[in-house]
Amino acid sequence: MRPVRIKWPGRGFLANYLTGESMDHRQIAALFVPILIDQAFIIILNLFNTAMISSSGVAAISAVSMVDSLNMFLINVFVAVATGGTVIVAQYKGSGNEAMVAKASAGSVATVSLLALGLGLLLTAAHNPMLKLLFGAASEEVFANAKLYFIGSCASYLGIGIVQAVSGAMRGIGKTRVSLALSLIMNLTYVLLNVLFITVLDMGVLGLTVAMNIARYAAALCALYYVLRLDATMRLRLRELVIVPWSMLRKIMSIGLPFAAEQMFFNGGKMLTQVFIVSLGTGAIAANAIGNTLAMVYQIPAGALSLTIVTVVGQCMGRQDVADARKFIRAFVVLSSVSLLLMALILLPLTYPLMDLFQPPVEIRRELFWLIVINAIAQVPLWSISFILPAGLRAAGDARFTSITSMLSMWLFRVVLGYVFGITLGFGIIGVWAAMNCEWGVRGAIFLWRIRGKKWYAHRLIG
Repeated sequence: MRPVRIKWPGRGFLANYLTGESMDHRQIAALFVPILIDQAFIIILNLFNTAMISSSGVAAISAVSMVDSLNMFLINVFVAVATGGTVIVAQYKGSGNEAMVAKASAGSVATVSLLALGLGLLLTAAHNPMLKLLFGAASEEVFANAKLYFIGSCASYLGIGIVQAVSGAMRGIGKTRVSLALSLIMNLTYVLLNVLFITVLDMGVLGLTVAMNIARYAAALCALYYVLRLDATMRLRLRELVIVPWSMLRKIMSIGLPFAAEQMFFNGGKMLTQVFIVSLGTGAIAANAIGNTLAMVYQIPAGALSLTIVTVVGQCMGRQDVADARKFIRAFVVLSSVSLLLMALILLPLTYPLMDLFQPPVEIRRELFWLIVINAIAQVPLWSISFILPAGLRAAGDARFTSITSMLSMWLFRVVLGYVFGITLGFGIIGVWAAMNCEWGVRGAIFLWRIRGKKWYAHRLIG
């Protein structure tokens, strides 16, 4: 008697859409799962960190929220350059040129580290006028907390820059477990120290700042030890991590520079909408902070897919396999949208219990609830085409188009509509977020048009 075989309905999808000449679904899963765990830890721990700092009062969470929007703007500049390194490393890996994989990895670490150090020093010196320009309308207590947190954040930029560069290079090679290990070291250290400094010692924003620096530099030391001592395949030397050959710098910057410009303009637009939100009062700032944190929980699997696709498409293009690259981009968009739908079905019934983790004031609870619900529904059809597609296009070398599109859509739609909906029409924080959802749709439609053509894969990054 033959054993009964139960056919899993997802097997056909894996065979047809996540298996190609370049790699199969098992290799993609091996890349994706560590990144998924990494993203889950980062976001869940960030949720608990935000909840912990909220116990220090609305002024503390408002200050951290404002500065984190500025941090995102600044850190994403060197994270963008690290992404350029990931693309170049992945394409060399796909082409089978192991010697250039090592050179690209070293060049990426050196470039990002020096950029992060320079930014940290520059912004520490200019912190006061910058914060007054952006957040001068905030209350005195909020501004004092913001100043302390921003200086501490700038001091940590070199640490997180090293971690991001090494993690990006390892993802390009396909060693996503290394980036997972570094992330766990950094984020677990961060949350444990926050428990000590914030909950036990009641140090508030100062405790958050000290914990951040210790965690980031501990992970940076581990990252450097790994690439210099433990990774036998690349055999990097310390000298290679501080000197960048011009030819390699040019290749990394061909992807990293447009993406960095995109991040500056894109997050600059988000900073401007943050100014709108500051003018709506401390309650709106707190609602925005809590809403952003919970939105990231919904996006855990989708965010992991957006990182995985850079390695997958990069290696496909290194082999000059456009058919596989196109197939995988489409599959990742579908998977991302399905994951957002599943997360919404799981988490929407838990909205109030999740909100209660942050102890929001009674007067913002109803508005915060609708903010979360509207965004959870809108992101199912819109988020993937707005974020997965450009990640795939960028991995193929189409960095300039994706960057220009993102910059223009941000400023022409999110910023303008955010002001109209939130301030002019009086919809407040919900109006600002509705404008963001509209901008996702516009940007995603442009990327859908781009992927149907041929220009996105006509770029030649490696020789």
